[in-house]
Amino acid sequence: MKFLLKYKLIFIGVALGAAAGYAYYYFVGCSSGTCPISSHPFNSTAYGAILGALLFTGFKKENSNNKKFKDEKQQNDN
Repeated sequence: MKFLLKYKLIFIGVALGAAAGYAYYYFVGCSSGTCPISSHPFNSTAYGAILGALLFTGFKKENSNNKKFKDEKQQNDN
């Protein structure tokens, strides 16, 4: 259960991205089959899931310990 709570934003991003990817295939799509992403539902759904996960990882809060470490490292580099 801790695992799900720890990575809940990523799971939400995957689910929303997959839904958006499938919606793109369904509403826009590519009927000729020459479009590598939108020609098959699996491709567009997987691509959307990956982009959703990447997008939602940017919303994760940074630990105060990590931030303090980064600030100290930057001061030492100068």
